[in-house]
Amino acid sequence: MLLLSVAFVSAQEDMVQQSVKNLLSNNQSQITSLAEAFPADKYDWRPADGIRSVGESILHVAGGNYYLASKLGFAPPEDVDMMNLEKIQGKENVLAALTKSFDFVQEKLAAISTANLGDDVDLGFAKTNVLSAMLIILEHSGEHKGQLIAYARSNDITPPWSK
Repeated sequence: MLLLSVAFVSAQEDMVQQSVKNLLSNNQSQITSLAEAFPADKYDWRPADGIRSVGESILHVAGGNYYLASKLGFAPPEDVDMMNLEKIQGKENVLAALTKSFDFVQEKLAAISTANLGDDVDLGFAKTNVLSAMLIILEHSGEHKGQLIAYARSNDITPPWSK
């Protein structure tokens, strides 16, 4: 009975991280499919002056993944230039940067111990805990998924999962 109780508590603890991972994977899949649905010549489209273009918005998601993971103690890969990430050009290069950032953040979030979810984290714009920081990564990608849906609809592109 004791072993069953320990296994149940362990499964419950892992459920938090698995839930975040699954939801982030869903955002990743939808953002990636949106990014793929935009023709290359629309990556420079922006709704108005001073607002991020399609390509810049996608790269902003990638940058957010690296920035927020860095606040959890995971430095971006050495070949990622954070200062120039949003300057990457070309659909294939933007998609590669996005995919790499999602792979990175998924790997790093999986490495976080359940015992550390309550640890303090300073994100630079908020002081919170590890679990909240994980949820902020999820929310950030969701926010920009919505932005990209609006961009797609403005360009007569139907989100692939809506067809």
